[in-house]
Amino acid sequence: MAIHQCRTIHISILIGILLISGCQNKQHISSNKPFGLVIHGGAGTILKKNMSEELESEYIEKLKESLHAGYTVLENQGSSLDAIQAAITILEDSPLFNAGKGAVFTNAGTNELDAAIMDGKTLNAGAVAGVKRIKNPLYLARLVMEKSPHVLLTGEGAEAFAEENGIELISPDYFFTEQRWEQLQQLKEQQDKSVSDLMQQNINTESANHLFGTVGCVALDQEGNLAAGTSTGGLTNKRFGRVGDVPIIGAGTYANNQTCAVSATGEGEYFIRSVIAYDISALMDYRKMSLQNAADRVIMEKLTDLGGTGGIIAIDNNGHIAISFNTSGMYRGYIDMDGEMSIKIYKY
Repeated sequence: MAIHQCRTIHISILIGILLISGCQNKQHISSNKPFGLVIHGGAGTILKKNMSEELESEYIEKLKESLHAGYTVLENQGSSLDAIQAAITILEDSPLFNAGKGAVFTNAGTNELDAAIMDGKTLNAGAVAGVKRIKNPLYLARLVMEKSPHVLLTGEGAEAFAEENGIELISPDYFFTEQRWEQLQQLKEQQDKSVSDLMQQNINTESANHLFGTVGCVALDQEGNLAAGTSTGGLTNKRFGRVGDVPIIGAGTYANNQTCAVSATGEGEYFIRSVIAYDISALMDYRKMSLQNAADRVIMEKLTDLGGTGGIIAIDNNGHIAISFNTSGMYRGYIDMDGEMSIKIYKY
């Protein structure tokens, strides 16, 4: 009887050891899978000579905070969708960037926000446009993807959907910042000048820099799933309910597990007409181009030849990262598959 009990105990211990070993091996294998995250805070006329050391430090610290928030999710075997939401929420809540709290003003003196998110595993996507009372539009875009049969909801309809799903609508006053208001007034004083004139002549660089802007994130998680998300306040002084590329799936936001995830920033009209984000994926799929080559082909050649300005961040299904832009600067950062962090603002 004693011998039988002893054998039973030994067998139990052995099973326990095997189970623990199996879990450890599973975790080890999982941790060896490539994963990474890339963020951006907009591209434009961003010149070091026009940036104070204090402001530059603020941008770098906020980008670092966003990277850490998203990467921590991935590091703990969370999903690429959760990582993107964590990273972008940090940027939406900061007045430094043209999204959420830092959204620019329309011609009517309001703030109209757009956002989109896409799941590379399922090709499901959700987007919102022209919302005025949503603190974190990216979160609402995800709810559209996960809790509705639709892809894109706009304006009051999107806000009604938000209320039905437990999102508290906030006062539009939340989005007011003195800096953005002043930028609107400066642009109104120069109504006769086009966006291109302001950019090329470097008239009031700070205003030109924020004529348009976006925040975005792309991620690859340990399960091999890609996702992309983008959020923006749109174009300063925009009129007539203008909507840019951000909530247009394939233009400013795209993800496909077979190729890559892309988030764009720049002159939205050009990105819509060129279907920029999807075009990068298509070149990888049909032409078998590498991620960086595909990104450069689309941004540095196609977009540039068309006369558009801006850039993209991207990550492929092997964890390779690509960043391409044809402007003087782009707020950007990444943590790659080796855990190495990089944060940059200027082109060189």
